Amino acid sequence: MPVQSAGSKHAIFRQVCEQIPSHMVPKLARKHKIASRGITAWSHVVSMLYAQFTHAIGLNDVSDALRANRSALASIRGAEPPSRNGLSHANRTRNPEMAKELFWAMLDHCEGLRPGFGGAKFRRLPRRFKRTVYALDSTTIKLFANCMDWARHRRRKAAAKLHLRLNLDSFLPAFAAVDSAKGHDSGKARELCAGLQAGEIAVFDMAYIDYDHLFDLSERGVFWVSRVKESMKFRCVKRILKKPSGRILRDDIVLVENPSKRKDYPKRLRRILAIVEIDGEDREMEFFTNNFEWAASSICDLYRARWSIETFFKQIKQTLHLGDFLGHSRKAIEWQIWTGLLMYVLLRFLHACSDWGHSFTRLFTCLRAVLWQRRHLLDYLRSYGTAGGSIRLLWAPHQAFLPGFGQTPS
Repeated sequence: MPVQSAGSKHAIFRQVCEQIPSHMVPKLARKHKIASRGITAWSHVVSMLYAQFTHAIGLNDVSDALRANRSALASIRGAEPPSRNGLSHANRTRNPEMAKELFWAMLDHCEGLRPGFGGAKFRRLPRRFKRTVYALDSTTIKLFANCMDWARHRRRKAAAKLHLRLNLDSFLPAFAAVDSAKGHDSGKARELCAGLQAGEIAVFDMAYIDYDHLFDLSERGVFWVSRVKESMKFRCVKRILKKPSGRILRDDIVLVENPSKRKDYPKRLRRILAIVEIDGEDREMEFFTNNFEWAASSICDLYRARWSIETFFKQIKQTLHLGDFLGHSRKAIEWQIWTGLLMYVLLRFLHACSDWGHSFTRLFTCLRAVLWQRRHLLDYLRSYGTAGGSIRLLWAPHQAFLPGFGQTPS
């Protein structure tokens, strides 16, 4: 396992980067025909990971800092500090598909070394669900007006969107797509769900509802749960629940009422009206699904579990460098997003290997503080704070000396 190879003391940043197998980046560079002139593919990846770690404020920040640590950087498989123009040109011209494939390859590699390394610490699923459950959602990443040529969002704003299918069991991405924020999320629904297998469960918000796509999922044997839009009309065919029971107000079998929409989804559906607690307040929410066997409360719990994806988006936005970008072109932005997700996988793998006991954000900040220090990476994480156990106050009466106490009175 790469993370165990740090028997001798090397810089923390070197040990993080060398979790990536030595053959992986050159192989992808050859596949995408990335030339080594100016800056090698490996130096490019290392520079972008450094930018993620330090939240670099610009290209000069990355270039100057790596040049100042040239010898330490060279020990990371011969990586070299890029010039400002060299890094800018690489981000602007190189195919970001390489960074994307590197992310997925590294995710597979980590899962091969430590199956289920995402861990149950991040689970928010009801225990009774044994099937794989995925949450689908997107997050908007604000961009500068310079990006309007490809990411125009509103009149004077530009934005990109990260569409994600998150495995709620491992809390790791199963599929991701980066696109401009214009257009409706439902247009990405088929792409996000393309890899789902029969028996698996997809939970998504109203933005991804498309009757034709929902029918396709049902025909493939994929179960799904979503909320009902106000504009959606159903005709009740059968009432499963005759009267309200606890927090479940209604549980019906329905058909799509609109004849044109019913052509897209001709089968029966299940609609549930329930009281759900949100931020300490009770609200009525309406769900619908293609599963007729689960308890109504289980369907509500499934949708509540979907909100865990917001925790994932919060984690990556708080820790990764996705607020300020080192370039304005589409390729530069995609390079930064994909290397950010790569950094997330590397840190989550360290999280699992070290049995880290604190938050993910604290893992990121404690490593960033000692980036160029020579330490045993896993030993450092295991001994950090209370990561290796709880703090106990050790004392004995004879170890304390307080003036006036313990003296024999005269």
